[in-house]
Amino acid sequence: MQFLGRIFDTVSSVSNLFSNPYRVRDVQLSEYNGKVLSRQEGRLVLYRNQQSQSWDCLLLCPESSSVALRLFQVSSEADAMNWFPQYSLKLRPFYEMLRPPLKPEMLQPIVDCVRNHPDYSSAHVAVDIGLRDCLKHNYILSQMNARDAQGQTPLHLACERGDVGCVRELLEECQARTDIKDKNGETPMHCAAKQDSALIIEVLCAQLCAGVNELNSSGETPMHIACRLGRVEVVKGLLGGGARCDIMGSNGYPIHAAMKFNEKSCAEAILSSNPNQLLAEDPIYGGTPLHWVKTPEMSRVLLDRGCNVNYLSKTGESPLHILTKRGRFEAAMTLLTHGADPNIKGQDGNTALHLAMKLDHMDLIKALMVFGADVEVHNDVGETPGLIAARTSKGFDDIMYVATAVTAMTRGFVEVDGLKTGSKKMDRLLCLDGGGIKGLVLIQMLISLEKEAGRPIRELFDWVSGTSTGGILALAIVHGKSMEYLRCLYFRMKEQVFKGSRPYESGPLEEFLKNEFGENTKMTDVTHPRVMVTSVLADRHPGELHLFRNYDPPVLQRDPPYTSTATFQPLTVPQEQLVWRAARSSGAAPTYFRPMGRFLDGGLLANNPTLDAMTEIHQYSKALKAQGREEDVSRLGVVLSLGTGKPPQVAVNSVDVFRPSNPLELAKTFVGVRELGKMLVDCCTDSDGCAVDRARAWCEMADINYHRLSPQLSQEVMLDEVSDAVLVDMLWETQMYLYEHRDVIRTLCQQLLQL
Repeated sequence: MQFLGRIFDTVSSVSNLFSNPYRVRDVQLSEYNGKVLSRQEGRLVLYRNQQSQSWDCLLLCPESSSVALRLFQVSSEADAMNWFPQYSLKLRPFYEMLRPPLKPEMLQPIVDCVRNHPDYSSAHVAVDIGLRDCLKHNYILSQMNARDAQGQTPLHLACERGDVGCVRELLEECQARTDIKDKNGETPMHCAAKQDSALIIEVLCAQLCAGVNELNSSGETPMHIACRLGRVEVVKGLLGGGARCDIMGSNGYPIHAAMKFNEKSCAEAILSSNPNQLLAEDPIYGGTPLHWVKTPEMSRVLLDRGCNVNYLSKTGESPLHILTKRGRFEAAMTLLTHGADPNIKGQDGNTALHLAMKLDHMDLIKALMVFGADVEVHNDVGETPGLIAARTSKGFDDIMYVATAVTAMTRGFVEVDGLKTGSKKMDRLLCLDGGGIKGLVLIQMLISLEKEAGRPIRELFDWVSGTSTGGILALAIVHGKSMEYLRCLYFRMKEQVFKGSRPYESGPLEEFLKNEFGENTKMTDVTHPRVMVTSVLADRHPGELHLFRNYDPPVLQRDPPYTSTATFQPLTVPQEQLVWRAARSSGAAPTYFRPMGRFLDGGLLANNPTLDAMTEIHQYSKALKAQGREEDVSRLGVVLSLGTGKPPQVAVNSVDVFRPSNPLELAKTFVGVRELGKMLVDCCTDSDGCAVDRARAWCEMADINYHRLSPQLSQEVMLDEVSDAVLVDMLWETQMYLYEHRDVIRTLCQQLLQL
């Protein structure tokens, strides 16, 4: 039986060796009677078991004379002689400080750490396992600033682990040094900067920790690291703890790191603390943070704070050059819509258009040309963008066509010097259709008209009318806003207003209008030119067309349009109407925005406001005559009607709505309802077709010069379109249309300037 027992013990020992020789186990000391005691250090002993050919390391427990903890059982003498000295040296603080009785699960993580990190001191092990009570052991205190193979101290390790309590213990009780650098030149502060929490940063800074502004071997301060990793709370903690934003690293200032890695919150925290970082130049190229951006969102962080969008680096390049070279269309569009000059020359005399042509990036080419890039500018080697396009671009014909259009419109056809505009006796009327974001088409046409005439739009017209987006533009024209500014504004506005799903929140649109027109600006604050903005009174049925004016409405004796059975709240006079409310009322398109009180979008009754505007002017003149003011009466000489573009006409399968008798007919009815509903809306808001024919006929009968401009678009553009690429294509087609109708525009400008 004893023989069988010995065999069982041997098999069991061998099995343990193969399973996990370093697993901590409770063992009976009686099992080692007769075994060879090889070494003993303190409470650690090493036995040689000749029977099973193993080396066993035991930890004796003073509270028990019969049980010990076996720390390892290995078959190799070399392994035993390697680990026993390390165990005996590094484990003593732990078995002396830990409360008895010691359990295997208490020691297992400690011995695993010793074995996995042979370069660790006992202090490192205590930090790694989180045994803060053991940090007070004298031996561990003597190793408090010891370094591992990477040069890290226990404080480095505690910061990397994010153990706030341990860091506080090391600093306050153990007097750990904060100025020691590891092999990467990093202090504990650099390690703390890599964590998600700022608590460790606050603890370190409370102790006036050295290293908050130290550069590591890679040329990064803790602030650089936090910005690179997007640790915004750490960035705020560092700023509060004395970290500086103006320390130059290998790749610039911390703000540059935030831009490079698209860390918006980190950039905002730095700029809030130090606004001067907007113009911080990197050490190599002299680029500002805007030169480092990659996305529209990061661009807006800087642009909204007023950075210089056309700042030139040491190489003479603007941020637009950099984004164009990298083919970043969306971010480049953000710069263009914030006033970036597409004709600034950069390295080798290239403009952004030269660079876009070399890339044959059609979206960028279109965007730059739509925003006024000159196709005839020569670089240092005499190349123009057009010459580059001839060699590289697949869309050369379209590019040169629009380039010719832009150049022709820029140079203008009408000679304006010496014209006497003060002697005119005929009025000029501008009518602007509705169309949501397609108001950009109106703006692009007005820009061309201004360049051709050499006058701002508000000086070319005596009356301006508009519906919805046209109404907003009409008010902007009257208040002296430039067309280029409005084009940029519309591109920026869509991101603020068309957020989420329909119907959109009215708040952003209202804030936008208040910012542009002023919260308290009255309609009568600017009286020339006269403006009328359409809206629909929706507090009654049938609804009525209402005009917001900056002049007193004509008063005539006439029958009311409807006999009312109700009493309605009286309308406010122009002197009391706010401009932003008038704009909001005209643009309250159903399903897009909620009504503005009792007002709905004017497009429901007058999406093309030409006839309504002409009727208003006629009644105004009639009222003046009735008052005996014939000298103030002037007749219309020119009417210009601008549309927001005509979508392509498509076939409709069915508008049949009927009572279905089977599932197939039910599906047909659904299709019919959808198509009929869309057709009804389109017919009600149609600004071309019959509306144009009627206005033209009306003007011909009254001997008034009538002009209608509205480009044919290749695709339907939604009123709430937000894609820059789609909108640029729309303006690209508008520019081609303007060139095709350049004779009409020339004639129009001559008429406007001669009246």
